[in-house]
Amino acid sequence: MSQQPLAYQFGEFLESAEARPIRILSEYLEPLRRFREQKIQDTVVFFGSARVDSRERAERALATLRARGVRDATQKYEAELTKSRKAVEWARYYEEARELAKLLTRWSLTLQSDNHRFVVTSGGGPGIMEAANRGASEAGGKTIGLNIRLPFEQGANPYITQGLHFEFHYFFMRKFWFAYLAKSLVIFPGGFGTCDELFELLTLAQTDKLSKKIGVILYGREYWDRVFDFGPMVEWGAIAEEDVALMHHADTPAEAFEFLRGHLIEHHLESGIEQEAAAPGIAKTRG
Repeated sequence: MSQQPLAYQFGEFLESAEARPIRILSEYLEPLRRFREQKIQDTVVFFGSARVDSRERAERALATLRARGVRDATQKYEAELTKSRKAVEWARYYEEARELAKLLTRWSLTLQSDNHRFVVTSGGGPGIMEAANRGASEAGGKTIGLNIRLPFEQGANPYITQGLHFEFHYFFMRKFWFAYLAKSLVIFPGGFGTCDELFELLTLAQTDKLSKKIGVILYGREYWDRVFDFGPMVEWGAIAEEDVALMHHADTPAEAFEFLRGHLIEHHLESGIEQEAAAPGIAKTRG
């Protein structure tokens, strides 16, 4: 008679419907263990479109398309050309997310702490996620990717710190880790997924379900002012005036960084500005 495997080593059982609570718990305990090992105390989360590309790649794609156009001047080509030109314009947000992540990480590395503070975190994929991880990596800091397993595979970008790349099956467990450690959010232009994350975390803040004050930046007025008009919500009484004040706007990496730095010092550094070491080139104003 063959030996029966132990339940916690029995693959067929662990993948069954009955073991779903164990799988959910694993997506809490396994990341928790790694965060503790890596001494991650808290995070700043970057959200935004996965469809934004770097300026270099967008310009190269446009140049390739234009070269093809000499022999392919069709209606379909003109539509592709318009889309490619927009991608070059859109690339601004990739480069600015990269720069902001770099500024934030350089500053966080000056803080006197035994743990890693305000670690740049993304959804782990391409676009704005890649830009955020890339900027933090270029600044020499740790950076986290909370990726989700999808049927149409969303591969992780190569800039996530080794040991801080997480793969989730359950969206709600991934959302938990986005919220649990976050001290601030930076929301770059994006689509349904970006808006989903924004409104979920705004709701938690509005209803006092978060144990700490989270600073929220909507980056890029040109985009977000056309997407959102919260005036009617206030007018009809669906939200309060102070709910709109949960969000702050920024249009440059420097402007966003000054808000982040001021917010994090005021609300999340125990001894305030005294915890900062000398940081050449970074203004000491609180914003």
